[in-house]
Amino acid sequence: MDDLCNIEDVFERHFSMVYRLSYSYLGSAADAEDAAQSVFMKLVRKPRAFKSQEHEKAWLIVCTSNHCKDVLKSAHRTRVVALPERDHMLFSTEDASTDTMEAVLRLPSRLKDCVYLHYYEGYKTAEIARLLGIPASTVRNRLSDARVLLRKELGGDTA
Repeated sequence: MDDLCNIEDVFERHFSMVYRLSYSYLGSAADAEDAAQSVFMKLVRKPRAFKSQEHEKAWLIVCTSNHCKDVLKSAHRTRVVALPERDHMLFSTEDASTDTMEAVLRLPSRLKDCVYLHYYEGYKTAEIARLLGIPASTVRNRLSDARVLLRKELGGDTA
């Protein structure tokens, strides 16, 4: 698959994943749409050759994550207060209940990355470690920390 990617095919295969990841960072449907558009425009402006669909997906995850972190750090974002939004259509009922998703969205970014990649995209800890550039033990610790926080927030067992 080392030929330059066909943007339409990449978009069809991965738009919902890029949108969900963007939403998990930004917490707004409009911001997630803007972020997804920016990520795919990077491919339009500078087409890339991917070794496989997994490589393509990994690139999109890292690109989306980096873009959303930049948006969150931007001066405009830190001065603007968003209106509350309850747009959870992007997460099907198979993915999580609304309460669970809201709790996941409130997690600190470092924990949310690991939770999203593991539970929503199905990556193993070693794969997440490689994508995020951190040790696998850190990924496992972050997943454990996230589960503790989610249990407390959702009223589950703390033991």
